[in-house]
Amino acid sequence: MKLILKERPKSPVVIEGFPGFGLVGTITTEFLIKHLNAKSIGYISSEEISPVTTIHEGTIVEPLGIFYDKTTNIVILHALYGLNGMEWKIADIIVDLCKQLKCKELISLEGIAAPNPEKTNVYFYTNDTSKKKNLSKIGMDQLREGIVMGVSGAVLLKVKTPLSCIFVESHIGLADSLAAAKIIEVLDKYLGLKVDYAPLVKTAHEFETKLKTIIEKNKEAMMPTSKKEQKQQLGYIG
Repeated sequence: MKLILKERPKSPVVIEGFPGFGLVGTITTEFLIKHLNAKSIGYISSEEISPVTTIHEGTIVEPLGIFYDKTTNIVILHALYGLNGMEWKIADIIVDLCKQLKCKELISLEGIAAPNPEKTNVYFYTNDTSKKKNLSKIGMDQLREGIVMGVSGAVLLKVKTPLSCIFVESHIGLADSLAAAKIIEVLDKYLGLKVDYAPLVKTAHEFETKLKTIIEKNKEAMMPTSKKEQKQQLGYIG
């Protein structure tokens, strides 16, 4: 797994988002890329990643793309689908990215299971005590008890850079554009992005539909194609 960078912005805020519950990390980062008109400055390359390519407006979209907006000095790591079994390697790449760019702060976005589907609560964790007051001011409670898994869990254990995690309650098995919209609202207040909220939910729904298609195609590509492969796969799960 390799980090490929065409540019190295100085001391940016880095935002990373992987699908997780409700696909909120991916939906949110895609919205930010579109809203900020961020340009591609690199990607993460690995032959371990499922060979599924998306073409959008005549251009290939990297499964793990890295984008940059000069105006806000924000770098965005955008993942089109989950990478089960590669979480530690991805965390190492994120650590390397932060070191190379000497990032000011890493913001990790994650969905968590919602006990009450009618309400969307947002929580935060930070390893920088100076940021707790600002994060609390924008309507979030500190996450005091919980289990964090996947890429976010690996990042929490490996990253020494100033790190803030934003957790939003979301649906488990569905793409949750409203939860993603809630994270956008929080990021807007925290980073001063000046997001136009009027088209936000509609736009998030559009991203949701596209991402659901991409993820379903990825699942199909990873399914066993022969009876022998099916038997082998069944053996792994008992």
